[in-house]
Amino acid sequence: MKRVVVGLSGGVDSSVAAYLCKKQGYEVIGLFMKNWHDDSVTISDECPWLEDSNDAMLVAEKLGIPFQTVDLSKQYKERIVDYMFAEYEKGRTPNPDVLCNREIKFDVFMDIATSLGADYVATGHYCKKDSLEKNGKTYYRLLAGKDQNKDQSYFLCQVSQKQLEKTLFPVGELQKHEVRTIAKEQGLITAEKKDSQGLCFIGKVKLPDFLQQKLQPKKGQVIEIESSHEVFKNLAETENSSGLIAQLKKDSRKLDLKPEFGKVLGTHDGAHFFTKGQRKGLAIGGTKEPLFVIDTDVENNILYTGQGKNHPGLHKKGLWVNNDEVHWIRPDLSLNEGETMDVKARIRYRQPLENAKLFQMKNELYVIFENEQTAISEGQFVAWYQNDELIGSGVIA
Repeated sequence: MKRVVVGLSGGVDSSVAAYLCKKQGYEVIGLFMKNWHDDSVTISDECPWLEDSNDAMLVAEKLGIPFQTVDLSKQYKERIVDYMFAEYEKGRTPNPDVLCNREIKFDVFMDIATSLGADYVATGHYCKKDSLEKNGKTYYRLLAGKDQNKDQSYFLCQVSQKQLEKTLFPVGELQKHEVRTIAKEQGLITAEKKDSQGLCFIGKVKLPDFLQQKLQPKKGQVIEIESSHEVFKNLAETENSSGLIAQLKKDSRKLDLKPEFGKVLGTHDGAHFFTKGQRKGLAIGGTKEPLFVIDTDVENNILYTGQGKNHPGLHKKGLWVNNDEVHWIRPDLSLNEGETMDVKARIRYRQPLENAKLFQMKNELYVIFENEQTAISEGQFVAWYQNDELIGSGVIA
């Protein structure tokens, strides 16, 4: 009998994943990951990990499977939290959930599962997996979940072939309502439990509070730049470049904003607490349209803003990923210098897939969308697909 270790998070999806594995004839072990100790940064009336571990234990009891808790808080702090602080300090916007899957669930956790004699690790992610043979080699494919509204393939955009080979996604073929129905029928305590919000495995966290543990508040200027400013019209073509490279650079250009381009509207507590496209938290009223962050300058501690969601500072067609941060889930599909590929891509979770084209250059990969995208943020992940298969991803430079 094959052995499966299920990451029981205390939520309904992983509970049903464990039930389905047992039903399919696997020997199942439930493992809860404790990844955070500091409850001072969670919202006061919740102690998420304690409640979650208790629910996970009750689910394991109900299913009649062995259960244990593993403390991965040291690895989580080193690999996720410290990275987050460093990225925010640089003015980038990291995605802790993508990192958590790459570094914790499918790495540290998988090693623990292997040490317990597991043939597979199962999670409650809404995605699917299959395999194909190509030139005598087996390749594993990561596919979008059947429930398009809950598809979580984006969060797994950094997993490897080795990790996919040993992973099962039991709820990937189900709709969310079907998962809740199964949980109810099996009398699982998590059947009606709300989906968790907040940072992966930490619970509902006030992000500014969390960041302020290490990043000190620092008063700076909020500057508004009018949408009619010349900087948005004169998108400089790169001199002495071929037409293609000039166009790629133009489509993915970074705005070079300066304080003298606009007027001071007020102050903020630290540019590193904000991200492009952010509307909440500016605490400045009196503008005709809502104010949005169009760029952050952490070096000079300036927030650049613009009025309205159609402000040109929020939109562009392209981005690039440095070669060392390009990741192909399907290495057999990777591009050589000068090659291109038509794909569907997204720059954030739940964003509908958009038509795009990949251009592999000497030092970077450009992703150019058919339509302009809003608030492309450095540090986030762009993921690209062929049909419903996620084939690669990268950190936006």
